[in-house]
Amino acid sequence: MILASGRNLALACALSALAGYVDGIGVLHLRGLFVSFMSGNSTRLGVSLAQGQWSNAAEALGLIALFVTGAACGSLIVLGRGANRQPWVLLVEASLLAVAALCYTVGLSNGSVAAMVLAMGLENAVFQIEGGAGLGLTYVTGALVKVGQLLAAALTGGPGWAWLPNLLLWAALVTGAVCGASAYHWINLAAIWFAAGAALALSALVAATTQSPRS
Repeated sequence: MILASGRNLALACALSALAGYVDGIGVLHLRGLFVSFMSGNSTRLGVSLAQGQWSNAAEALGLIALFVTGAACGSLIVLGRGANRQPWVLLVEASLLAVAALCYTVGLSNGSVAAMVLAMGLENAVFQIEGGAGLGLTYVTGALVKVGQLLAAALTGGPGWAWLPNLLLWAALVTGAVCGASAYHWINLAAIWFAAGAALALSALVAATTQSPRS
């Protein structure tokens, strides 16, 4: 399992908190739309279509398309050649978040949002298994489902604490969202600079703690 090691669990929780931080900023700036939670945007898309609110529907669809593009770019990095691709995914994420902050600085708030969404889509490739899917880090619906399933397993004789890592992912995202919303009220989209710095630090940390394969 991806979360079996303490290192992976700590990294996953840090990235989930980072996603919550960025999404907390995004949901306030976009007044109800999200930069990482595409289930919510998909529901808003459907409601907007039903109500004939075409501009709102187009905005939601655009966010979804950007997120998918970011996820595809992250997968291309993971599936490419070369070792230690995890730090590269995080480095590209940090760069995108820095671009988002720079766009806000020069008055391009739409460019800022676009870079944030791309970064969130890309983050989900950090734990991607070669040839398959990875661990969702920017949304926790699946994690909460696993909490319920593993609690049921624990009550029927299964591992007693297998549900805890998924609960920690959820708690990390909520904590990040609290911090992101607070930072947005303080300095608006300039709060993304903190997210860019955190992603850069995680990239350096992962690079330093990843063992290179022997030739």
